[in-house]
Amino acid sequence: MNSWIAFWNILKKDIRNYYLKPPNISWGIIFPLSWTLMQLIGTPQAGLDSIRGLLPGLMGMSILFGTTSMLAVTITFERRGRSFERLLIAPISMTTMVLAKISGAIIFGVSIAFSPLLFAAFLTELSGINWGVAIISILLMAVTSTLLGFAIAVSSKEVFEAQTYSNFFRFPMLFLSGLFLPIEKLPVFLRPVSYCLPLTYGVDMLNGAIMHTGYMNVWLSLTVLIGFGVLLFYFCQWNIKRKWIL
Repeated sequence: MNSWIAFWNILKKDIRNYYLKPPNISWGIIFPLSWTLMQLIGTPQAGLDSIRGLLPGLMGMSILFGTTSMLAVTITFERRGRSFERLLIAPISMTTMVLAKISGAIIFGVSIAFSPLLFAAFLTELSGINWGVAIISILLMAVTSTLLGFAIAVSSKEVFEAQTYSNFFRFPMLFLSGLFLPIEKLPVFLRPVSYCLPLTYGVDMLNGAIMHTGYMNVWLSLTVLIGFGVLLFYFCQWNIKRKWIL
């Protein structure tokens, strides 16, 4: 029971104190939404498949930028204020603390992932989507992207450092994960890099759910995403213990 109380209070504090910080608004909300509007409004006369074909990439991008921006703010602000240090010495397990810190970003990422769908609903018909696969892929992409952002934020002292380091991963992933450019159209020497990125598997699941054009087996993508999530989770705990944020 004490763990759940600690979990809830850490999550509630993060939501209250960090969700509307300027870096989150700019990178986590405005950038994905403006890119979504630009892509969707720029193709008003396009057919159903053209508009729907943009959705997996836009949703994946929204998750990636939303979650990593959230953790860049949350962790670095708390590191500077030394409140993260107090959490580390609190009588709660490291697992509970990490779960509480990433839960807010996951919720944020899942929420913002549906914004492209809301905009697209005014332009085209969205019937025929496999919502079960879509929701699972959105959740797993949010988890892996959040943990990636957490790992980066733990290594940073200031928000601008975390955002800068995140961009070294985020922008290459826009082009290498199949968000807007199919992997089969990438140069052969870059394709192995694509398969090392968790976002690749989430976007492929979304393509299968929305456009029915996924080229990887759903169960394979699901297994790989869960594997990435577990590895990143334990890596984040190891990184916290190694650096012991002070």
